[in-house]
Amino acid sequence: MGNRLSKIYTRTGDSGTTGLGDGTRVPKDSLRIHAMGDVDELNSVIGIMLTEPISDQITDCLTAVQHDLFNLGGEICMPNMELIKAERITSLETTLDAFNDSLAPLKEFILPGGSRAAAYCHLARTVCRRAEREMHTLHSEEKLTATSLQYINRLSDLLFVLCRVLNKEAGEPDVLWNNESK
Repeated sequence: MGNRLSKIYTRTGDSGTTGLGDGTRVPKDSLRIHAMGDVDELNSVIGIMLTEPISDQITDCLTAVQHDLFNLGGEICMPNMELIKAERITSLETTLDAFNDSLAPLKEFILPGGSRAAAYCHLARTVCRRAEREMHTLHSEEKLTATSLQYINRLSDLLFVLCRVLNKEAGEPDVLWNNESK
């Protein structure tokens, strides 16, 4: 594959617009650009998680997710493009179930925290939820694929379970919500 980015600055965005993958120019504050930015931010937070000492199983899972998120960003960047396939949702669900089966059932809500990797994972989960909200807002005006909307929803569920798995692997308890007011 040849060089895709031979020149980093183009000056074409100086007027407040940016180019989509299909060549269309849109305002930098458009719903589509907000959704792309949130997906990109989520991918970056997952990149931070991958710098932590975590199991190979979680590393492999999150690396696959990063590639999916890059494809999801591509879908958002190129209207009417479908890059996330239904098999990826099935894969997320299978992975989620396998990780969740290793955990004790939750009896209380948990707060973000525990190990540093789990705290980063909670951050990824919240960014994922924001990306999902932005995608649904965009979808109300410009249709996205049902598969991409399902994927981002399942991903936030997987990230929640991974928070707990990361704490378990680190020997840290989940931080339980104290529902008693003091």
